[in-house]
Amino acid sequence: MNTVTSYLIITFTLLSVAGCGWLMWWTAHSKDPAAATKAKSAADGAPGKTGHVWDEDLEEYNNPMPRWWLGLFILTMIFALGYLVLYPGLGNFGGTLNWSQVSAHQADKDKALKLLDEQFASLKESSIADLAKNDKAMSLAKNIFAANCSTCHGSDARGARGFPNLADNDWLHEGTPDAIYTTIANGRHGVMPPLGAVLGQDGVNEVTSYVFQLSNRDAPKDWVAAGKTRFETLCAACHGVDGKGNRALGAPNLTDSVWLYGGDLNTITETVTKGRENQMPAHLEVLGETKVRLLAAYVYRLSNQQPPEPLAANTHGE
Repeated sequence: MNTVTSYLIITFTLLSVAGCGWLMWWTAHSKDPAAATKAKSAADGAPGKTGHVWDEDLEEYNNPMPRWWLGLFILTMIFALGYLVLYPGLGNFGGTLNWSQVSAHQADKDKALKLLDEQFASLKESSIADLAKNDKAMSLAKNIFAANCSTCHGSDARGARGFPNLADNDWLHEGTPDAIYTTIANGRHGVMPPLGAVLGQDGVNEVTSYVFQLSNRDAPKDWVAAGKTRFETLCAACHGVDGKGNRALGAPNLTDSVWLYGGDLNTITETVTKGRENQMPAHLEVLGETKVRLLAAYVYRLSNQQPPEPLAANTHGE
């Protein structure tokens, strides 16, 4: 926060504490002689009255606050002042202990990562492929996946529309242990540029038809022929002349039945027209080396098992 805001918060906070103290002092030391007399009579066993009367006989007494209750208020004020000295609470002043929720979270995270590293110290030199064969390590990796990856890729790792299926052996990038580690550690950024303005509606229809038939489906032959020429001009640089993609660029294979967003005509038309953009966030800084290696081994193991039956809108592996 800026300096002005910080000073306003400091001033308001300290005035509030001081105001509470003044209010208790003022109510305990009234300068009104009549009030003092009433207080004295209350101390002698005869409760004083304020003089306020409602409904002819309903009177308000002026009993003093019990000493223990007053003491609690004073202790609360002392605690508040001590807290504000030790911990954040006065604008930009961080407290003499230099505590913050960020540093506390980081300390807890570092402690957890250290314990994890110690637990798997014997496996530190193991390759990702060897880790994938370790049932104990994979049991923990499954929990790490559920906590950090299942939101996008699903608890079964089969993905969803726009989120790759990790349980098959179809990959946008390479499916080697090192490539999977790189994807998880550093993230990926995939971009399919929009071509609607370049192609026009007829061009979009032609390219869509050509891409549609690449996976052995019927499309209007005249559109396919024209679409092939346009594809070779605009799309082959990434997807290859044969449409089988380029894993170095993360360009998907268009000749199989695996689609990240869906392979029907309407979806392909939308993709060609508007383009697509996907972001796989980097996890190395968040999770640490050991957890990333465990996740890479877990995904590698999933992709090398018997692939599940494809869903209606299956997805490209990442």
